[in-house]
This record gives sequence, structure tokens and C-alpha cells, in this order.
Amino acid sequence: MKKVYAFDFDGTLTTKDTLLEFIRFAKGSSSFWFGFLRHIHLLILMKLGFYPNWKAKQKVFAHFFKGMTIEDFDAICKDFAASSQHLLRPQGIEAIHKATSEGAEVLIISASIDNWVQPFFKHVKVLGTKIEVEDGKLTGRFLTKNCYGEEKVNRLKSLYPNRHDYHLTAFGDSRGDKELLAYADDSHYKPFR
Repeated sequence: MKKVYAFDFDGTLTTKDTLLEFIRFAKGSSSFWFGFLRHIHLLILMKLGFYPNWKAKQKVFAHFFKGMTIEDFDAICKDFAASSQHLLRPQGIEAIHKATSEGAEVLIISASIDNWVQPFFKHVKVLGTKIEVEDGKLTGRFLTKNCYGEEKVNRLKSLYPNRHDYHLTAFGDSRGDKELLAYADDSHYKPFR
């Protein structure tokens, strides 16, 4: 039977939330803090459950990146991955290498934007939140649903619709991974150390 390993990214394979780290890397600390203070009301409402997670994330993302060319954005994503290897948890990377060497299909399923996750893992398929691009520029909107919660399972099903064809091992560390972990044959709810 085919083996599939699905790893969450932020918190599971990394020591920090990469959305925040990526914005700080791309825009600098002053712009980072100004942008978050400007959206603090939405972030508080989101944490209290009164504003959708994806909508707050999209508004913050648009504030920082709307209008940027996709070429410039992708170049920043590659530079971010190259200079942020210290964010990766060694045991998580070891688990990916082990699964790959055993011939398993390895996926990173993340709510983060796949443009900056993929450069960390050149030979692993990333299913992340996709961004909308029109006329070569970022619109600030998401092209897909935020890859969080049930959407992680939906993305997996789009690749592997017949659940009986494979054995799924999943790794996650947060509420956004709950449905994926429940869907797995073997689940691991903790970050790698």
C-alpha cells in the first residue's frame, strides 16, 4: 500500500510562524509593526472568534504585498528560505528525509503561502494557500481557500481521492491541523524538537 506523509509547516517543522517572519524579512521591522498596529482590531476580533481567520490574514497580506510583481515576490520568497534555514526543526527535516528515502509520498500542507514554503523543500510537494496574480502583480487576495482546518483534508483528497489506496501519517501542532490529524491512520500532534 502506498504511504503518504503529510506535514504541517508553521510550528510543526518551524520554530516560528513564517507569515510574521516573512513580512519582517520582506518589509523590515518598522513597516512590520506599523502594518500590524494598523490591523490590530481585526486580529483581536479574529482571536475572539468574531472575524474569520482567512479574512484577517488576507487583509494583512494585502497591506504588505498588494501590487508587487510576482517576480519580485518570488525572489523575496527564495531569499527568505535561503536565509531562514535556522527556523527549521532538525528532527522534522530528518523525518521528511527518512520518509522520502523509504519511497513514501511526502507533502507539506500549510496555511502559509506556498510561494515561500516551497523554496524550503525543493523536492517535496507543497499544498499551501495560493495567491491571486493579475497582469503579473499580486492582487492581495487569495486564489484558494486558506489551507487551514478542513481545507487541508480537501487539498489532500484532491490529490488522493480514494482513501483506501494509501496509508496516511500526519504531523501537526495546532487547531488548524485537527481535521487532517483525524483523517490520518497515524497522527502526531506535536512539533518536532
